Amino acid sequence: MAMDSMKKNYFLKKGRVEGRIIGSYLKSRLAIVCLYLFITAVFLSLTALYGYGNAFWNMLYAVVIVVFFGALYAVFDYRKYRKKCLDLFTALVKGEERMQFLPEGGDVKEQLYRQMLMDVEQEKKRLCIAYDEKKKDMMDYYTMWIHQVKTPIAALRLLLLEEGEKLEELFKIEQYAEMALTYARLESVSSDLLFQYCDVRNVVKQALKKHFVLFSRSGLSLHLEEFSLRAVTDEKWLLFVVGQVLSNAVKYTEKGGISIYGSDEEGNVRQGKVYYLAVEDTGIGIRESDLPRVFERGFTGANGRMEERSTGIGLYLCRQVMDRLSHTIRIKSQPGIGTKVILGFWQEEF
Repeated sequence: MAMDSMKKNYFLKKGRVEGRIIGSYLKSRLAIVCLYLFITAVFLSLTALYGYGNAFWNMLYAVVIVVFFGALYAVFDYRKYRKKCLDLFTALVKGEERMQFLPEGGDVKEQLYRQMLMDVEQEKKRLCIAYDEKKKDMMDYYTMWIHQVKTPIAALRLLLLEEGEKLEELFKIEQYAEMALTYARLESVSSDLLFQYCDVRNVVKQALKKHFVLFSRSGLSLHLEEFSLRAVTDEKWLLFVVGQVLSNAVKYTEKGGISIYGSDEEGNVRQGKVYYLAVEDTGIGIRESDLPRVFERGFTGANGRMEERSTGIGLYLCRQVMDRLSHTIRIKSQPGIGTKVILGFWQEEF
């Protein structure tokens, strides 16, 4: 699809550039045209003054010769100029392959320009390769470090089974480590995806089990509706998104509860077959002015600044993951009333 769009734009631009080539050619050859006209005038004057026989026919003959050879030269010269311009335009729209389409230089100046461009392109590729290698090394280190951190966290969890408050803080540390790992892997998510039919309600149950510590200490009510939703997705990454949504719901809800249900396109409760999953809380809500920016990286909003508990990364990661899964995520909220997060799947249910 992207390739077809690029080709379409290419031909549209190519059609518009024809007029620019003609204008550019005439402008670049203006001095030659003026010199040609001057020489022609001198030639015709000499023919009229010193020609033999009828002066009119002599001048007409001279005009025909001058126009013929002038037009012949102009046609061949313009075709050469036009080809070079189109080759340059083709190279321009070819992206990383542009150097293969760069035309050969006609004179020394053009050859030098071409060599300079090729040198710059080679240096650019070298720097890009060096940057990618450095970035890969850094990401490998971060990934390894986070995995190493998660091991003692798991051990501490076993040791603190009776310490509710300490266990909750440990869970938060583990959650931040998981967010950091997801952030590090974000660019390579596509290569890590395993799509298969998945029971979304079962994923919700897994997320609730994983976040049991937060729910048990929050004192909030939890209501999970019966619904049927079978989606083609990656269970591991969807579990991360649902977990983040549930974690935010608990974090910003002090009283009341959290409801999880199948919904219609507007987020209203629906039983049976649905295409959307809604997580609704009775928390502090989000200001209307903040809603358009909640999925931006690093954006914490008014609530995050007041509570000092927001990293501005969680919802950003959710949007990025959902985009890569070809799903949707939307938020509706009213301050003081609560927030509703709607995950859209557009899949066939059972």
